[in-house]
Amino acid sequence: MSIIRGKKIGMSRLFTESGSAVPVTLLVPEDVSTFSVGDKITVSAKSKGKGFAGVMKRWGFHGGPRTHGQSDRQRAPGSIGGGTDPGRVIPGKHMPGRMGGKRVTIQGLKIAEIDEGSGVIKVIGSVPGPRRAEVEIQGVNHEG
Repeated sequence: MSIIRGKKIGMSRLFTESGSAVPVTLLVPEDVSTFSVGDKITVSAKSKGKGFAGVMKRWGFHGGPRTHGQSDRQRAPGSIGGGTDPGRVIPGKHMPGRMGGKRVTIQGLKIAEIDEGSGVIKVIGSVPGPRRAEVEIQGVNHEG
């Protein structure tokens, strides 16, 4: 299972015969010749960093009520654990903190098109990272 490095250059769409749009990610690998249309690949990259995020953005908490005397608790996490027993916050508790900027792997992405002239492959689905992010493509499985 060889690893091929490349770059993500952005997102686009392909249109099927029925007219529906299929989102694709444009990748420029070092070697296009190892790929063929229909291959399933695994792509790893560093996700977009979103900085310090609260619990609503980071974990999808719903927040507190906007009324009934709650003047400043709309986006707060609420209670974070037990009282006297256990007397501590359990490790792994969903709290505010840095979000994104970590290595993410997406498996089973299918190659839709290959443009050998420009060296671009179009992959159905999303790939982690911003535009111009370095990606690692691995696990080429030829679908017959």
